[in-house]
Amino acid sequence: MQYSVAHFEYHFAEEWQQAVFEQQLADIGFDSFDGEDAYIVSQQLDQAALESLADATEGVRLVSVERCPDNDWNATWEQEHALEVLACGVQIRPRCAFGAGHHQTTRMMTEALQEGAEGNSPLLNPRGRRVLDMGCGTGVLGITAAKLGAEEVVGIDIDENSVANTQENAALNNVNITVLQGSTPPVATDEGERFDLIMANIHRNILLAQLPAYARLLRKGGQVWLSGFYEEDAEVLIEAAQQLGLRLVSHRHIDEWQAVFMESGER
Repeated sequence: MQYSVAHFEYHFAEEWQQAVFEQQLADIGFDSFDGEDAYIVSQQLDQAALESLADATEGVRLVSVERCPDNDWNATWEQEHALEVLACGVQIRPRCAFGAGHHQTTRMMTEALQEGAEGNSPLLNPRGRRVLDMGCGTGVLGITAAKLGAEEVVGIDIDENSVANTQENAALNNVNITVLQGSTPPVATDEGERFDLIMANIHRNILLAQLPAYARLLRKGGQVWLSGFYEEDAEVLIEAAQQLGLRLVSHRHIDEWQAVFMESGER
């Protein structure tokens, strides 16, 4: 998959303003950020929208936009990011800037998995469960669930590089994960094809669009864990989930990032 990179100069008065600007970039299709660079699938790049956003944002100057040859993009990323060792001994070799597992949103989800596994939490214990990791990226969440005893893990990502990276990291951790390329959740025709736990660490708009599918995919008593959004988005997501029969179990935040944990109303 061909990527393009936008190079910026930032002169923000407050550190949090960069996070807000990156959220606005995510709204127009950018999916990876590294310092003052932002990456997007080239076919999704809307140059006019990008320039308009940069011009309208105080403290931002768009320096240039260029395509990243696949070989150079992969090689540069792999040279800069060595093997990462995370919670539960999970080892991750990130490729192509899809997250090494240290972002606040990922940390909240992996911490929730560990809390659930300890059994002293309203959060679902992944042991013996069927788990879906939507937008799996490097596979951090699915691999952690598998390490904690999940019976079956399915990971889905729209990007072919992420699919390959999750497969590589699963092998590195000696766990079995079914990894599929796609942009939507699977279709379940019976109870056996549904999931006990669905984790989605994705942009707010995608979460809102896919929430009905998550609700249909849940087994009785199953949980949906959502992250990848800001405080002001949490209420919208909680309300949308409640309208689908899901109820709030808990929520948490790290800095401005939020995570909400919902449960099926049926047990």
